[in-house]
Amino acid sequence: MRSTVVVFALIAAICPSAGIAQGHAHTPGMSHDSAMAVNRLRVTRDSLGALAVADSALAAITRGDVIALTDLMLPEAVLFPSGTRDGKSGYSVRTRAEQRASPLTGITERGFRAEVRVSGPVAVVWYPYDLYVKNVWSHCGADVFVMFQAEGRWRISSLSWSAVQPPSCEKHPDGPPAIR
Repeated sequence: MRSTVVVFALIAAICPSAGIAQGHAHTPGMSHDSAMAVNRLRVTRDSLGALAVADSALAAITRGDVIALTDLMLPEAVLFPSGTRDGKSGYSVRTRAEQRASPLTGITERGFRAEVRVSGPVAVVWYPYDLYVKNVWSHCGADVFVMFQAEGRWRISSLSWSAVQPPSCEKHPDGPPAIR
């Protein structure tokens, strides 16, 4: 039991925003505390897996690799970009295929303080971000990744994001990115 709790504590310390949830199942022959720690570890692994996909999506955007980005999505995935201009909010809709055909150039997108929730094969990653175009600050907001786990792999089923200006959102706590 002690090693299970230590592993759980280590993972929780490494990724405190991974959305660790309380487990309630009991495995025969295992103490209640050990069963809860194992269930938390399983949920944490799922949370970390979903977060890794969101991180990979942001890395692909920053590299300008639209193929890698859309390879993280289910074939039926839908994207919902939104923004507010002159006090009016609006959104558009893109399919995975439309996104795959749209170039991504000169963008640096960085997420921070992710919140992850997992329920069985469904996960949601709420990921505040800031975005720079050709090294010039553009906007910030939140990416909302909805994912589905099939065959042990998390895939993006929908992606929505806001594009707003401070103080409605927060820039990355590390300050501007390194010039690339």
